[in-house]
Amino acid sequence: MQQSLDSISDCQTTKTQNYAHTSMLKNLLSGVFFEPLLSDFRIIFERDPAARNWLEVVFCYPGLHALCLHRLAHWLHCRGVSFIPRLISHLGRFLTGIEIHPGADIGQGVFIDHGMGVVIGETAIVGDYTLIYQGVTLGGTGKETGKRHPTIGKNAVIGAGAKVLGNLQIGDRVRIGAGSVVLRNVPSDRTVVGVPGRIISRNESASLSPLEHGKLPDVEATVIRSLLSRIEQLEKQLQTLRQELGVRS
Repeated sequence: MQQSLDSISDCQTTKTQNYAHTSMLKNLLSGVFFEPLLSDFRIIFERDPAARNWLEVVFCYPGLHALCLHRLAHWLHCRGVSFIPRLISHLGRFLTGIEIHPGADIGQGVFIDHGMGVVIGETAIVGDYTLIYQGVTLGGTGKETGKRHPTIGKNAVIGAGAKVLGNLQIGDRVRIGAGSVVLRNVPSDRTVVGVPGRIISRNESASLSPLEHGKLPDVEATVIRSLLSRIEQLEKQLQTLRQELGVRS
């Protein structure tokens, strides 16, 4: 009798383990895992004019490879698996030059163009359909714990070499110019340029395509033109005063 009960218990345990393995496999093969990958694949054709066929995209786009590896590593990381997610991340860094911590939360339709030198930290959050160019860093500051990396909104564009540092909130449709260093929160529909980054309203260019990241305001040039115009006005006023004084004398 006892042997029969033990046999039934072992059978139930085996069924439970098989169910858990089957459930995990179903989750891995479900849309939860593959839908973001399909979005990452489709967005390349929308945003890269050099993408001519699916073979090139599948085999020759390191940004897509890095995201594929990251989504697997992130899936394992969220389920408490140790070591393997970091190993996958390290392998992705070696193969693509893009370093994404397994803990980073990346939305669907994200496009990492070229991607060499991109670093995305552990607690970073990247919104859907964000465009990231090479050399971008979404990093932390200091040795604080908890949420220490930026949160990027949807449809953002982060130019080549830009750095977004700290637990910052970057709004939707924000454009960060190439080489900028962002150290403060940025509301939605703004452009950030310079070191440190300066926020500029871009309501007049809200309809720009994400690829038109070259159409950024030149703040320094605007200031210089304003100063030159002011100097010309002051020189004219000074010349007028001299003429008036000369007439009076």
